[in-house]
Amino acid sequence: MATHIRNFGWNRVKLSTLTYDQLEQLKKKVEEEHACNNGIFLYDKAGLKKLDALSWAVYHKCKYGISYRELQEMLAERGVNVDHSTIYRWVQRYAPEMEKRLRWYWRNPSDLCPWHMDETYVKVNGRWAYLYRAVDSRGRTVDFYLSSRRNSKAAYRFLGKILNNVKKWQIPRFINTDKAPAYGRALALLKREGRCPSDVEHRQIKYRNNVIECDHGKLKRIIGATLGFKSMKTAYATIKGIEVMRALRKGQASAFYYGDPLGEMRLVSRVFEM
Repeated sequence: MATHIRNFGWNRVKLSTLTYDQLEQLKKKVEEEHACNNGIFLYDKAGLKKLDALSWAVYHKCKYGISYRELQEMLAERGVNVDHSTIYRWVQRYAPEMEKRLRWYWRNPSDLCPWHMDETYVKVNGRWAYLYRAVDSRGRTVDFYLSSRRNSKAAYRFLGKILNNVKKWQIPRFINTDKAPAYGRALALLKREGRCPSDVEHRQIKYRNNVIECDHGKLKRIIGATLGFKSMKTAYATIKGIEVMRALRKGQASAFYYGDPLGEMRLVSRVFEM
C-alpha cells in the first residue's frame, strides 16, 4: 500500500489523517493501477480505454485467429462498442507495427542450430500465394516472407531478408530445404555476392524438414479462420502479427516475462504504449 501511496502523491501523509473521501479516492487509484498491471480492463463512463481495447483485439486476433465479428461481440461483452470493420483496420495498421517492435524480443536464435526452410500455400484473392518460412531445429521462428510467385527470385529475396537480419556469426553451418532447385540457385548467388559464408552447407533431405512441416500446420490453423485474404498487402500485414505471436508462444521472448502467465499480453501492451 505504501508504494501505491507514493505513486499517487500521498507520501508523507498517514492513512489515519485522510478523510473518507480521500481514502475512497486512494482506493480507486490503487485498484486502477492493480487492474492495469494484471491486464484487466478499466471501465469508466466512456467504456474501455482505447489503447487497451486496441491491443487486446490485435493480440487475440493474431494469437487465436478469432473472426472480426466474434471479436466485436467479445469487446461488446466488456463494455466496448466497436464495429468489426474498425477491428479489421486496427489489425492492418498495428499488426505490422507490433511485429516491428517485438522483433528485438523474439530476435533470431543465436545458438547456431541448423535452419529449416520451406514454403506453404496461402489463398489471396482466390489465388495461391506462397509463404516462405524458416525455423531452427528446435522449432523456433527465424523469419518469413510472403510472395506471389514460387521461383528462384522469391527464394533469393527470402534468404536475403534472413541474412540481412542476422549477424555473420549467427548463420549456422547447415541449411535444410526440400528438393526445390530454387533454394540451391539462390544460395549459390548469395555466396557469390559474399552475403552468405562459403562454408554453409545446403542439405536437401526430405525427412530433415519434418520440423517445419509440423510448424506449418499450427500456423495454417490460425490463418484458416480468416477464410482467405483480399490482397497481398492485407495478407502480409495479418501474417506478420500471426507469426510474431507464434514466436512468442514458442517462448522466444520468455526471458522478459519468465513465470508470468499473462506475460505475453503484458509485453504486447507495453510495446503498444511506446
